[in-house]
Amino acid sequence: MRSARDDDRQVRPTDEDEVAAAGSELIGGPAGKRAVPGGGWWTPVRVIVLVAIGMFALGMVQKLPCYEYGWFFGATTQYTHACYSDIPHLYSGRGFDAGLIPYFDRIPQALSGGMDYLEYPVLTGLFMQIAAWLTPGGGTIQHREQINWLVNAGMLMACTAVIALCSARTHRRRPWDALLIALAPAFALTATVNWDLFAVALTAAAMLMWSRGRTVSAGALIGLAAAAKLYPLLLLGPLFVLCLRAGRMKAFAVTTASAVAAWLVVNLPVMLTHDATGFHIREGWAKFYTFSQERPIDFGSIWLLISQRTGNPLDDANTYVSLLMILGCLALVALGLYAPRRPRFAQLAFLVVALFVLTNKVYSPQYVLWLIPLAVLARPKWRDFLIWQACEVLYFLGIWSYLAYTGSGDKHQGLPTEGYQLAIALHLLGTLYLCAVVVRDVLMPERDVVRRDGSDDPSGGILDGAPDVVALGSAHAPPYAERSAGTSVHWGAGSRPPA
Repeated sequence: MRSARDDDRQVRPTDEDEVAAAGSELIGGPAGKRAVPGGGWWTPVRVIVLVAIGMFALGMVQKLPCYEYGWFFGATTQYTHACYSDIPHLYSGRGFDAGLIPYFDRIPQALSGGMDYLEYPVLTGLFMQIAAWLTPGGGTIQHREQINWLVNAGMLMACTAVIALCSARTHRRRPWDALLIALAPAFALTATVNWDLFAVALTAAAMLMWSRGRTVSAGALIGLAAAAKLYPLLLLGPLFVLCLRAGRMKAFAVTTASAVAAWLVVNLPVMLTHDATGFHIREGWAKFYTFSQERPIDFGSIWLLISQRTGNPLDDANTYVSLLMILGCLALVALGLYAPRRPRFAQLAFLVVALFVLTNKVYSPQYVLWLIPLAVLARPKWRDFLIWQACEVLYFLGIWSYLAYTGSGDKHQGLPTEGYQLAIALHLLGTLYLCAVVVRDVLMPERDVVRRDGSDDPSGGILDGAPDVVALGSAHAPPYAERSAGTSVHWGAGSRPPA
């Protein structure tokens, strides 16, 4: 349990962030020097969780025009109101309403329009199946789809609470940073577009476990998250680089083994089928991976922007994506080994997931959920975060307006192709901007707001305060002190503040 002394050491955003201080005027201004933090029931974590749930509820309200009408009637109503969701469409379109079991039962073409098996990883499929079991039968298909969306929304709201809780506790001294997650407009707008919040919640829990030094639990949660969505597997890359630099490869091996074991435990029962000739990979289980490989360039990606501008269909997009990911990952390895001080785990985790988002063949609006908790841990600066969020909200509005334009025939009601291309560019530039300031923090650690008070890596777990063992270039220098804004910042062995 945290002591009063620990609470006194909590960092208040209104003390160090001018945007947070200005925004706090809406609720009475920054906390005074005599304010008692964490008093009574209203602890920072509880406040943040409640705010996150409240914002999630507002996001549900934003979907109301679709809930009542747009998902069921009119070719473009769900786009003109920017309230589209995959959830009600796939409840019937993937056979859940008909009682089909994901990965085992082939979906009739009349239901799916050609998708013969569910195109999601196993744990996401389980999430969808549980929601289908909890959806009562009877009534019209519209009524059942509405109820199924509400059931899914309730489960995703629980995931939102987990994300807020874990993110607020990952940096012990900076719980209020997670308020950025709770208030993120793109989070509220995209929370119920798809099922991504489940994987995001598992990833946030993995980050918390790693920050507490629980390598087995962290690895298991990464494996489970990767069984719900592929991107959490990328976190093992930053852990490899950081553990290599700190000489903690045993911890990395344990975490990786735990991740592989957890992934296999949930996948093997679905992945393998047996007949007279032996074991085989189940076609339904492999659908997610074959679909991802065969999928052409799609909405939101830099490749679509290039294709539309040049007229080139980019049939070799998989090759381009792979090359850019390899080059980007090599650049991150170099950054991690050459930086003057070992980067924080959250910084490299954000950068590698952002790299995946920027180079991928598709950028669905809800993919921003992958980045929001990592961005807050990597760069808890309100100005930078809000600039990025503004770009993402504009993209969210842009894609639905563009679909309204392309779906309205000769009426052309919505955003034309050139406008949508501008929306894609805003998304790319906003994400690149946030990546740039995180890279700057890595190369100039004195600019890192998390390290400004002398902290090393609050989300680093066993890496926090560890000396470097393997480093390149100027990083060979022994631990040193920098001066930033009048505060002496010491890094290296023994630099961790008392817990």
